[in-house]
Amino acid sequence: MQEIAITEEKPLLPGQSDTVKDAEIAARILLDQGQEHRVETPHGVLHVTVHGAGNARRPAILTFHDVGMDSKSCFSTLFKFEEMQEIVKNFTVVRVDAPGQEDGAAIYPAGYQYASMDQVSEMLPAVLQYFNFRTIIGVGVGAGAYILSKFTLSNPDAVEGLVLINVDTNARGWMDWAAQKLSNLTSSLPDQILSHLFSQEEMSANTELIQTHRERISKAPNLINIELFWKSYQGRRDLNIERNNTFKCPVMLVVGDQAPYEEAAVECNSKLDPTTTSFLKMADAGGMPQLTQPSKLTEAFKYFIQGMGYSKRFLFSLLTKSVPVASYNSDCTSDGRWSILTMTFIPFMDLDTVNLFGRLWDSLKPPSFHPKYLKLCSEDGRSFFTGLKVHGGK
Repeated sequence: MQEIAITEEKPLLPGQSDTVKDAEIAARILLDQGQEHRVETPHGVLHVTVHGAGNARRPAILTFHDVGMDSKSCFSTLFKFEEMQEIVKNFTVVRVDAPGQEDGAAIYPAGYQYASMDQVSEMLPAVLQYFNFRTIIGVGVGAGAYILSKFTLSNPDAVEGLVLINVDTNARGWMDWAAQKLSNLTSSLPDQILSHLFSQEEMSANTELIQTHRERISKAPNLINIELFWKSYQGRRDLNIERNNTFKCPVMLVVGDQAPYEEAAVECNSKLDPTTTSFLKMADAGGMPQLTQPSKLTEAFKYFIQGMGYSKRFLFSLLTKSVPVASYNSDCTSDGRWSILTMTFIPFMDLDTVNLFGRLWDSLKPPSFHPKYLKLCSEDGRSFFTGLKVHGGK
C-alpha cells in the first residue's frame, strides 16, 4: 500500500502547509468533540453538533444518521478516519441528531406524537439559518438519507451535493407492511432495527459489530424515542423521484453488497440523472459501509469533493506498483477552487478504483468546469491517465 500525494502550488489554507502543521490540525480534529447546540425548528428542537470553522465560501458538510443510531455512532468512524482529515479540516462538519435520538435525550411521554419524515426534513432549513449556512453537502445513511433526499427536493438551491448511503426513496409496499407486522410479533425492537442496519450474513455471523450495536440499542435509556423514530421511518411516503423530478445537484449513491437496501439503492439509481449520479456498490461492506469500509468510502468521498472543485490536492491511497509522475502544475483561485490544473501521470491501480475515479470525474464536475480532454484506459487493473486539464471554477 502506497500513498501518493500530489500537492498543488497554492495550498487551500493560507500560508504554506508543512507536515508539522498538517499533523497538528489533524490532531485537533481527532480530539475535537464539537460544539453542541439546540436549534428551535417549526416541529421541535434539534440537537446539532458542529465541528471546525471552515471557509464560509464553502458549503458545510451536514450529516444525518440512521434509525437505531445517533450522529456519533453513525459517523465518528468515518469522519475520524485518518485520511478523511484532509477533507474535514477545510470544511465545517455539522452532525444533526433526529429528535430525541441524541445521547442523554429526554424520554418522550406515552402518546407523544413524533414528527413524520416530512416534518423532520422541514426542520433542516432552521439549522442552516441558525448557523448562517448558505449551502451544504449532505451525507445521510438509511433514514437520514431519506430525510436529506426530501430536504433536497424541497430546497434544491441549498444543497450542492448528496452522498446517500443505503437510501430507499420508496414508501413501504403491502408485502413490506405485512412482513413488518409479523416481525413486530416475533422479534424484539433491537433485532428489528439490527435487521434494518445490517446484512443477513452479518446477523448470522453475529460479529463483534453486531453485538456492540445490539447491546447499545437494548440498553439505550431513550429506547422509547428510538422506537418512535423507527415507526416514523416505517411510515415514510414515496418521494416520487423520476428523471423529470429529481435532484439538481451531484449525487453519489453508496450501498454495501448484500445490504438490506441494495435493491432499493439500485432502483433509486435507475431513476436519477446519469450525468450527475454515481453509484458505488462496495464489496465486503455489509449493511454499514461507513463503519466497515471507512477507507474505501473516504476515497470515494474525496473524488466526489474533487469533482465539485473543493479539493486542494489529489491524494490517492492505492494498491500500486509504481506511480511515475510525468508532469504536474496548477494554479488556484483565491477561494481555493481549481482554476487551471494540468497533470500527466501513469498510475497502476486496481480496476475498481480506476472505474470509480473515471465515473465520478465524468459525471460530477459542475457545469462551470470544462475538461479539455481526459483519456482513461484500463486493462487488467492497469490504468493510464493523460493530459487532464480543467478550466474555470466557481
